[in-house]
Amino acid sequence: MSDNRDATVNLPLICAIVGVATIGGFMFGYDSGVINGTQEGLRSTFDLSEAWLGVTVSALLPGCAAGAFLAGRSADLWGRRRVMVAAALLFIVSALAAGAANSALTMIIARFAAGVGVGAASVLSPAYISEVTPASMRGRLSSLQQVMIIAGLTGAFLANYFLAHKAGKSTDVLWWGYSAWRWMFWMQVIPAGVFFVTLLLIPESPRYLVARGRDAGAHSVLSRLFGAAGALSKVAEIRGSIAADHAPRLSDLIDHKTRRLRKIVWVGIGLATFQQLVGINVVFYYGAVLWQAVGFSEADSLKINILSGTLSIAACLVAIMLIDRIGRKPLLLIGSVGMSLTLAILTLAFATGYLSNGTLHLAPTVGMIALVSANLYVVFFNLSWGPVMWVMLGEMFPNQIRGSGLAVSGAAQWTANFLISMSFPVLAKFIGLPITYGFYTACAVLSIFFVLIMVHETRGRELEDMVG
Repeated sequence: MSDNRDATVNLPLICAIVGVATIGGFMFGYDSGVINGTQEGLRSTFDLSEAWLGVTVSALLPGCAAGAFLAGRSADLWGRRRVMVAAALLFIVSALAAGAANSALTMIIARFAAGVGVGAASVLSPAYISEVTPASMRGRLSSLQQVMIIAGLTGAFLANYFLAHKAGKSTDVLWWGYSAWRWMFWMQVIPAGVFFVTLLLIPESPRYLVARGRDAGAHSVLSRLFGAAGALSKVAEIRGSIAADHAPRLSDLIDHKTRRLRKIVWVGIGLATFQQLVGINVVFYYGAVLWQAVGFSEADSLKINILSGTLSIAACLVAIMLIDRIGRKPLLLIGSVGMSLTLAILTLAFATGYLSNGTLHLAPTVGMIALVSANLYVVFFNLSWGPVMWVMLGEMFPNQIRGSGLAVSGAAQWTANFLISMSFPVLAKFIGLPITYGFYTACAVLSIFFVLIMVHETRGRELEDMVG
């Protein structure tokens, strides 16, 4: 909304709505992190080999790609809120099924279903937030998604620790004759249930309502959010940004003059893909294993993971303070340059190591340099690409193609996530950490030029002014 409309903004209602939507980000993080504490239970209960354990653990990610794609399109047909409600139900059902699984196949199916919910929440929560918040504070409020993702990861780690500690270890019986690792999945029902119930209390996106011809409903929502004075003209603005002859559809992503994919869609795909190609999820998914590989003890590695999580939240809070002041593009550039430098230092540090019994060892000084560089890398990522990518995907597409653009970009993001996460153990073992991290460094350097050439600033712009 423009500044004169901001004067009548119903900030308590907007904050309440954003608070509900960001629970989707919490579930995104929680569902991604809960599997870390259950692997010993899965291995022993289902007699899994390393290969099958990898398949079971990673089954979430293909589901995320499918969920992101389906949610983007479904949101145009049935509404942002309804699809988020469906995602909340998937979180509940998949958590119950995973905890009760009696075979590896059942677990894989449950985790894939959970991934569909994660993928849906990952694209719809920031999109919904961008569609119900004023332009002047949209970046700050949308950035809360990344904070909640990290909070969800941390929440899963803490819940897993508590349950395992209570039982003795994750494979021991906890309550009612069930092992602690099963309760780790079932514990997810609590935040998922909160997400489901609170979603029923918030309104549908006014942009969706206008796109479906429900102008009166959109006017009612906009009046509650921004006051009655500007609601009528805002409905007209939204209506003017949506094609009158047909509802939003996937084919709108094609420029009908050139018969090619619109440039803005390539920008969305690029932002989503580069966010993963810089290797951030190697830190999230393999942090403890990675640091043990370079000489730290298991206990020290787990402490480093906690430190990384704390720094991530602090960096996100800084991003929230800056994103509506200096803009999205400057933050992306700062992050790309910072990640390029820190990844380059990590690559050089790993290159100085030596192998002993298949384990990489670093000199103490070099190991400390690697540790500091890795944590600075995490800070630069969460100051920039972590929150800013989600903010931009939620706001950069014109109203007519927002759902379809999110579908394609979200699927690209999760596909890249899957490829990076699955390839790291193989690359690290057979090619080596220096070359693997050299690839991530090269991608970070390329992201600088991508931002400079392809990305346009969206700070302070109305969603109705976005062009593609």
